[in-house]
Amino acid sequence: MSEDTTDTHPDDLPEKQVLPLDAWHRAQGGRMVPFAGYEMPIQYEGIVAEHEWTRNCVSLFDVSHMGQLSVAGPEGDMTAAAEALEALLPGDISSLSEGRMRYSLLLNEEGGILDDLIVTNAGPHYALVVNGACKWDDIAHLREHLADDITLTHYQDQALLALQGPKAGAVLEELVPGTGKLVFMTAGFFIWNDIPLWVSRAGYTGEDGFEISIPAEHVEKLADALVADDRVKPAGLGARDSLRLEAGLPLYGHDLDEATDPVSAGLLFALTKSRRESGGWMGHGPVAEKLASGPASKRVGLKVEGRMPAREGSPVFAGDTEVGRVTSGGFSPTLGYPIAMAYVQAEHAKKGTALQIEVRKKRLDATVTPMPFVPQNYYRGE
Repeated sequence: MSEDTTDTHPDDLPEKQVLPLDAWHRAQGGRMVPFAGYEMPIQYEGIVAEHEWTRNCVSLFDVSHMGQLSVAGPEGDMTAAAEALEALLPGDISSLSEGRMRYSLLLNEEGGILDDLIVTNAGPHYALVVNGACKWDDIAHLREHLADDITLTHYQDQALLALQGPKAGAVLEELVPGTGKLVFMTAGFFIWNDIPLWVSRAGYTGEDGFEISIPAEHVEKLADALVADDRVKPAGLGARDSLRLEAGLPLYGHDLDEATDPVSAGLLFALTKSRRESGGWMGHGPVAEKLASGPASKRVGLKVEGRMPAREGSPVFAGDTEVGRVTSGGFSPTLGYPIAMAYVQAEHAKKGTALQIEVRKKRLDATVTPMPFVPQNYYRGE
């Protein structure tokens, strides 16, 4: 990460912040919409075209709205930093070797999800990437609960690009040699044209891909270099959303919020098994009770019959009884039919259960189906 650690209180920010690539997106033909306090491109050529290009080639997404943070112990004490994070997160942080990443959750005392995030051992600190729409709340929560000798830094002068698609590895290796050695959920420090880059290999599309953190003053130069490759095209929020839905990945503020918990959300993998039992993290008691008794509702995937998509908020029925609500939905370009995520009563969450979704006063037949809807294509090594 850059050593530029300027920080600003959220009350001091303008109502609308500007992405470092705002002018670049407009010059590329991006149609801008309000999102997370910024104007961001929703599409360039069209959502379906960008979705399919990502599945078959490489797309460049701007995710600079997300919060890039670090947590450091006194004098770089990684043990102290890990212990501080493990008091708030249910995952095993201390076992992460340098360059390793872990998906985790920021929980409140009731076990509700404040945010989902990625933690990386970026020695001599832990790097965190949090969602843009709630980054200021996350920062306030962390500052309130981290010990005084733990340093929390917000890298506001860093931009973040996501390069996603099956050819992303080849593209980035040609531009930044050495990045091709990264595998899924690993990260490292690289130099490109004397510019420091922090590169991780994860992704939110279900495809192989990278996240590239770069000083904002240089991000336009990098974006130009990437799209100069004929295999790379810019893509917007629309394709990012349809891709993550096909991949079965929840979106904070829609499929996850403070009213949901990790057990109901089907995110048990984020609760390291040993720590489920030992506890010591915020929200452990209520989550342990849910683990023991089972959740009242569960997040499920739904295959929807016909062509009409079911949107967020649509009620889900078993017969005449409402048993849940859709949290994300849309038409799947890859599968050719509508899909959705919903929370439904646990007794109706079994694979193959026939349900109905009410859309515009019409009932659409739907079937509970495993997620991901489209197989994930992460690179885990040869």
